[in-house]
Amino acid sequence: MQATPLTALVLSGGGARAAYQVGVLRAISRMRRQALGPAAWPSNPFGVICGTSAGALNAMALAAHADRYDEAVERLVRVWDNFSAEQVYRADSLGVIRSGAQWLTMVSVGWVIARWRRARPKSLLDNSPLQALLEKLVPLDRLPSMFEQGHLHAVAVTASSYTTGEHCTFYDSAAPIAPWQRSQRLALPGPITQAHLLASSAIPFVFPATALSASGQSGWFGDGSMRQTAPLSPAIHLGAQRLLVIGAGRLHEPAGRVVADAGYPNLAQIAGHAMSSIFLDALAVDVERMRRINRTLALLPPSVLADTPLRQLEALVIAPTQRLDDIAARHLGALPAPVRALLRGVGVGGSGEQARGAALASYLLFEAPYTRELMSLGEADTEARRAEVLRFFGWDRAAAGQPAAAHRALDLALP
Repeated sequence: MQATPLTALVLSGGGARAAYQVGVLRAISRMRRQALGPAAWPSNPFGVICGTSAGALNAMALAAHADRYDEAVERLVRVWDNFSAEQVYRADSLGVIRSGAQWLTMVSVGWVIARWRRARPKSLLDNSPLQALLEKLVPLDRLPSMFEQGHLHAVAVTASSYTTGEHCTFYDSAAPIAPWQRSQRLALPGPITQAHLLASSAIPFVFPATALSASGQSGWFGDGSMRQTAPLSPAIHLGAQRLLVIGAGRLHEPAGRVVADAGYPNLAQIAGHAMSSIFLDALAVDVERMRRINRTLALLPPSVLADTPLRQLEALVIAPTQRLDDIAARHLGALPAPVRALLRGVGVGGSGEQARGAALASYLLFEAPYTRELMSLGEADTEARRAEVLRFFGWDRAAAGQPAAAHRALDLALP
């Protein structure tokens, strides 16, 4: 059963960058076993699990095996440790020609010729292989029993509607939770399906949109990071009292960083910058907003606090301490040759400090040399913050044979 306070795991989006999350989760799982011993097995430390984009795939893989949490983490480790792009999108020459080459033709030559040729590619890459991976990795038919047995309180994934322009949170829970609605954002209860995961992880332009039903109407949905102005909101609405947030990119650049001017940016560089805006900026802003609210609430007297629905939240945010773009630049050669050729067409190329467009490639590098390095970074970053992690969960006191620490609001520094 889930101990109080109710803890949420929030996994952000980022394509192949989500390998970093798996490294963090593996380190935390190891810390828990070391601190709690046999008592840690097989309980799930997260009553609420929320994910966006590739983070949704990791999140639901954990949720579907919440009764065997540590085993679920190791299952994710095995997948990301042996990843190849062919498991996510067609990387063979024919597949790339049918999708990417025709898509670039339409962009560069025009819709008139594309219409004449009856070529209607929907995206840069064909992600049909991802369906088979999801069926193996994320058995969503197990979720109802996870709720019934008390291993989970609630789960959520997010997607963005191309049809209505709204950002949607699809959620399921052990007990009924009233849906919520905000400006351009709404929550929809109901079973989460493989289609929801495909939609949530459909990186704009790169992967095709997915048809879903929302509020009784069908529509086309794409990556959940788009228009996601409040990434922490679903976990809070689902009742979480503290949040473990794992990012997939640096949330702040170090002061004084100098970047040489390499000339006019090519299409890949602009696309990579846009990806960073979609996947990283909203999370950093929402964390800062939460901390401002925490500090404001701490100044209010108890009589005033009783009249407000706002509450202080304990949060631990773990994000990469290194630039994942730079790591991706070292592994561009790991991409399949047809994909490398396709990306060269938009400006991805070079190596080391001379690499261009590595930011875009960092989201598509579902190749083991890259994902392994990201997982190793996630483990190292988490180990470096061991004391914070143990204190956040109360495992420091448990390891010392003392009662778990009472719930308290913390303002833990971002790396």
